[in-house]
Amino acid sequence: MAPAGGPEGAHHGGAAGRDTGPDLGTPTLVALRDLVTTGARVNHVVARRAGLSESELVTLEHLSREQIGPAEVARRLEVSTAAATGIVDRLVARGHVERRPHAADRRRTELVITDTGRGEVVGHLLPMFVALGRLDRSFSAEERAVVERYLRGAVEAFERVLEPGQDG
Repeated sequence: MAPAGGPEGAHHGGAAGRDTGPDLGTPTLVALRDLVTTGARVNHVVARRAGLSESELVTLEHLSREQIGPAEVARRLEVSTAAATGIVDRLVARGHVERRPHAADRRRTELVITDTGRGEVVGHLLPMFVALGRLDRSFSAEERAVVERYLRGAVEAFERVLEPGQDG
């Protein structure tokens, strides 16, 4: 998916060549498109190197931030509960995830990433995290505020595609 939407430098021209749309080839939009494209490649390459499917890798990324259950995995990955169960089963079989009874509701199951699962994610992504941390520290607080505002606005723009009714 190309978030900035079209070829570099493209304009949506109307009658008589009038510019009726955004300039999708601005340096910031081209850089954002490059980031999204590279990010998608990172997930693909890391999953392949780790011997995981991309869905398994994304599940480990979610579990590295918080404990969720299989139903929440299905919701976040936008797959059926049966497919999510298969993903979780494979991660459990590899020793990357453990199933535990939910603390408040014994009918439910929580998924907990194991040290090997966390190591699988962090081990492959650590060089990227180190470089991003170094880059972040190279900006002043004011510059980081501008970057954060831009990135949060970009997330909002992406989320518009995810809203109900966008399926066509």
